[in-house]
Amino acid sequence: MTVDTPRFTGGTNIALKIPKFRFDATVAFYRDTLRLPDLGEFRGAQRFQFGPVRLWLDRVDNYSQTDVWLELNTDAPDAAAAYLADAGVPIRDEIEPVDFMTAHWISDPAGVIHLVSRSDE
Repeated sequence: MTVDTPRFTGGTNIALKIPKFRFDATVAFYRDTLRLPDLGEFRGAQRFQFGPVRLWLDRVDNYSQTDVWLELNTDAPDAAAAYLADAGVPIRDEIEPVDFMTAHWISDPAGVIHLVSRSDE
């Protein structure tokens, strides 16, 4: 079965998944050294305005190194996930629950995690 090609655009969020032993120093770097606009905490993450995007700093208790996660927007996340799966892209919805929005997790060939979500959520 061939799935229609959805349209993708870069999202407005970048997440850094940071080991807990580096988290406080990283928050201080963005807040105190770079003095980026602090958008406060949301769902346990510290947020900063990073130019046209929001930078989310997530403390992860069981990580040994930092990961970068990106957001992709599309009009139809479920159709986009079907299209991506048809193209051999791994759907990684087991990574983290997103029950508050219509979205799917994927990873690119290098292993970078992407959240595929609606631009209006």
